[in-house]
Amino acid sequence: MGGAGVRFVQKVSATRVFAKAAPRVIPALDRGVHRLTRGRVLLSARLLPGLVLTSTGARSGLPRRTPLACMPEGDGRGWILVGSNFGRTAHPAWTHNLLAHPEASVNWKGRDLPVTARLLTGEERAAAWRALLAFWPPYAVYQARVRREIRVFRLTRREGPGRSGGAEGV
Repeated sequence: MGGAGVRFVQKVSATRVFAKAAPRVIPALDRGVHRLTRGRVLLSARLLPGLVLTSTGARSGLPRRTPLACMPEGDGRGWILVGSNFGRTAHPAWTHNLLAHPEASVNWKGRDLPVTARLLTGEERAAAWRALLAFWPPYAVYQARVRREIRVFRLTRREGPGRSGGAEGV
């Protein structure tokens, strides 16, 4: 998508209407297309890099799959995730899951990869937040809408098998 198209999407994604509809529509579309393409396509990743996080439910202990935008880091061994919840008042459930169970997996470009999540705080969070705002400016609008500090996580790859639920290879 060209510069004008990206700017248009950024403007739309900063609206309250988008914040109300997107949490219901985008993840459902992403999960369906991701499943149908065996992990090869994530629709929202056409705008921003995206992955599917498989975390362990904080209360249920069951696997929870959540399509998320991400900011890749370095050589593809890490990602930054933002718990913006589209500027809604509550933290998204996946952030509670990672706080309770930091070992998870991501499906990144069709491959399941084991990761460890760490909530960023202090200067480390501030530095990541600056990079995130340069990467996707609507995050500033989401933060301005809520009183809570939006959670930011760093996911790093760890050695070992990925969790089930995605296609290997690619």
